Amino acid sequence: MCRSTAKLSRKFYEKFGDDVANELVDWFNMVDATYRSDLRELNELNFARFDAKLEQRLAQLETRLTKRLFGFWVAQAATTAALVLGVVKLLH
Repeated sequence: MCRSTAKLSRKFYEKFGDDVANELVDWFNMVDATYRSDLRELNELNFARFDAKLEQRLAQLETRLTKRLFGFWVAQAATTAALVLGVVKLLH
């Protein structure tokens, strides 16, 4: 991961001096680190929400699929039983 560090122009150092310029650079870097940390936390929170929602939707999809497959199986079993009974009746 690339970390950028704030830098000021040489003119800024000449105009305000090394102490003030370095203090300002340190402050910029501290603010940048804080924003990065906040952004990282927000991204982790959003990912956790997304992950939970995805798990919930996958579970719902699996439930619906299971119900449909069971319904299909019941319909097929009923059709097969009716055909077998029909054939048995014709043969007798």
